[in-house]
Amino acid sequence: MFVGFASLFVYTFGVFLKPMAEEFGWTREAVSVAFGIAAMTVAVSSPVLGHLLDRGRPRRVIVPGIAVFGLAFAALALLTPRIWQLYLTCMVIGVVGNTTAQMAYSRAVSSWFEARRGFALSLLMAGGAIGAMVLPPTAQALIDGIGWRGACVALGLGAAGVGVPMALAFVRERPVPAAEAGVDVRRPGATVAEGLRTRVFWLLVVVLFCASIAQNGAITHMAALLTDRGVTPGGAALALSAMGGASLIGRLVTGWFLDRYYAGLVSCVLLVLAASGALLLAWAPGLGTGLLAAALIGFGMGGEADVTPYVLSKYLGLRAFSTLYGLTWTAYAIAGATGPVLMGRAFDLSGSYTTLLTVLGLVTLGSAGLMLLLPSPPRGGEEEVPAAPPGEVQVGET
Repeated sequence: MFVGFASLFVYTFGVFLKPMAEEFGWTREAVSVAFGIAAMTVAVSSPVLGHLLDRGRPRRVIVPGIAVFGLAFAALALLTPRIWQLYLTCMVIGVVGNTTAQMAYSRAVSSWFEARRGFALSLLMAGGAIGAMVLPPTAQALIDGIGWRGACVALGLGAAGVGVPMALAFVRERPVPAAEAGVDVRRPGATVAEGLRTRVFWLLVVVLFCASIAQNGAITHMAALLTDRGVTPGGAALALSAMGGASLIGRLVTGWFLDRYYAGLVSCVLLVLAASGALLLAWAPGLGTGLLAAALIGFGMGGEADVTPYVLSKYLGLRAFSTLYGLTWTAYAIAGATGPVLMGRAFDLSGSYTTLLTVLGLVTLGSAGLMLLLPSPPRGGEEEVPAAPPGEVQVGET
């Protein structure tokens, strides 16, 4: 996850935004559309990828996905003034994006852990947080040294070179003994249809949609916003790095709390912090305030990334976990596509991000209260599910 979509593409896109726009004469809104296309493609692809992950071995999906992702990112170096090439490349990145992110790995991790699943997931997601902390200043340093095209090649090939062998060596689900005897095995949990009828699922969808607009809009335009206010490009990259560092801390802390306290309250606190960061960033006059705002957004949204897979696995089980997770990602990604484009349009029309970012911060604050509507955790850690059809065995049955 250190070199995956959620860290490499999402957190460095803002670093590449101004150099690309200036070289080709594109508006910020036009470049932001590329991020939106990647996010929308993730939205469409996530349920399909989730279904494949639920049906087969995760490495069969993850390994080719990482390879395509790395090569496509490197291919950004071949861009010309024809902006459709940028859009097409980002579409390819979006198709395979979630094979490199937490959605692809969370099911495998959840199959190995129960009592401390929250902390196990937080350790998994720490990889993405470390990438978000390290990769923006690395990208800026590469741009300063070898140009933005060379930086794309170095980062893309590095992602494939690191990700593919790591996935081959380590990614696997916990073996199911009954499967070795030829029995049709289903892990316990709700089916897709059952999950779609629950309050838990729809609360996550609404909250993720509201929070994602502000988060992705802020991430994508943070470097441009801060440099517009006199911060150096290196300082703006440092703010993105601070967001990644805070995200790392937020994920680890959140994992510990999720194993011990009501997930709805934990999520509410995290979203309040993220909303506070967005509101502070809207009015940030310089680097110091920008760093604090970035840290609040990173801590809140980094921790919130732990909440979704934890709640889905604990309340709805693992039977259709990846497919349901993919559907929540669809909501997250649609909002993630919308936020950066709205921010770009707001700047192109008014020359400022302040008003829109304030509104988005208030929307995130409202979504925090919704998480308090999450029902009490099911007894025994997993939601009760219907008995398996004849010929099937659910894991844990005798």
